Amino acid sequence: MLAYIVRRLLYAIPILVGVNLLTFVLFFVVNSPDDMARMQIGVKRATPEAIERWKVERGYDRPLLVNTEAKGLERVTDTIFFDKSLRMFAFDFGQADDGRDIGREIRTRMGPSLAIALPTFALGLFAAVSMALLLVFFRATYLDFWGVVLCVGMMSISSLFYIIGGQWLVSKLWALVPISGYAGGLDAARFLVLPVLISVIGGVGSSVRWYRTLFLEEISRDYVRTARAKGLSELAVLFRHVLKNAMIPILTGVVVLIPLLFLGSLLVESFFAIPGLGSYTIDAINAQDFAVVRAMVFIGSLLYIVGLILTDLSYTLVDPRVRLG
Repeated sequence: MLAYIVRRLLYAIPILVGVNLLTFVLFFVVNSPDDMARMQIGVKRATPEAIERWKVERGYDRPLLVNTEAKGLERVTDTIFFDKSLRMFAFDFGQADDGRDIGREIRTRMGPSLAIALPTFALGLFAAVSMALLLVFFRATYLDFWGVVLCVGMMSISSLFYIIGGQWLVSKLWALVPISGYAGGLDAARFLVLPVLISVIGGVGSSVRWYRTLFLEEISRDYVRTARAKGLSELAVLFRHVLKNAMIPILTGVVVLIPLLFLGSLLVESFFAIPGLGSYTIDAINAQDFAVVRAMVFIGSLLYIVGLILTDLSYTLVDPRVRLG
C-alpha cells in the first residue's frame, strides 16, 4: 500500500512541473511582459517609457530564464522564471497588480467558496445517485422514460437561466432570500441557500444520466443474476451489489469536481456577489491581472493532481484488485 502511494506521488511531480512550465511559456513567452504592459496601460498611452516603468514596478524587467549580468546563484534566482514561477511551489504567489497580497486573498476567499462548494458537492452527489437508482429500479417504465426526458431537458438549459430565473423567482418575486451578497457567521446561510440550490439543480441532469448508464451496465452482469437467483430483493441488489461495483467510475467522475471545492464556481459567485475564489478569478481576468490568473491556474492544477491521487487511493478501498496489482 505504501509503495502504491509513493508511486502515485512520484507520478504527480513531473505533471505539476510540466503544467508550471507550460503556464510560464503561455504567460511570458507567447504573451510577453511588453504585451502585458500594453494591455494594462492601454495601446494609445503605451510609450516605451511607460512600458518599462510598468515592468520595473512589477518585477517583469528581469531576464526570463538566466541573468547573465548577475553572479553565482543570482544568475538563476534573479529571473522572472524563479520569481514568478518557481516561487509558487512554495505557495509564494507574490502581489497582484493592484498591490494586494495574493496569498492572503486566497486564504480569505477560500471560506466562502467552500461554503458553497461543499454543500453543492454533497447534495448534488446524493441527489444524482438517488435519482439514478430510482430510474434504474423502475427501468423500462414511464417513470424511467420521463425521468430521462427531464434530465435531457435540464441539461439543455443554460446555467445562466437557472441563476437569473432563480434570483427573479425566489429572491425578487417571493422575497425568501437576498438576491446577492454575503455575510459572515451564521448569517451566511441565508445568502448561500439559493446559490447552492441552483448549483445542485443545474448539474443534476447530466449527473443522473451518467450514473443511470453506469447502473444499467452493471445490472446486466452475471453477478446480479446470481444475486437474484439467491433470492435477494431488487433493492438489495441495487444497493449491495450494483452501487458498490459502480463506485470506481463514480469516483472517477467525482475527481473533476475537487478543484471546484476550493476554486469555487465562476458564474455563481459572480452573479451572487459572493467574495470567493471564483469571483476573484473573474475579476482578475476582467482587470487583466496576470499575476492572480497565474496563481489560480497553478492552484487549479495542483488541486486536480491531488484529486487524482485521492481517487487512486480510494480505488484501493472499493476494489482490492487495484491494491494487489
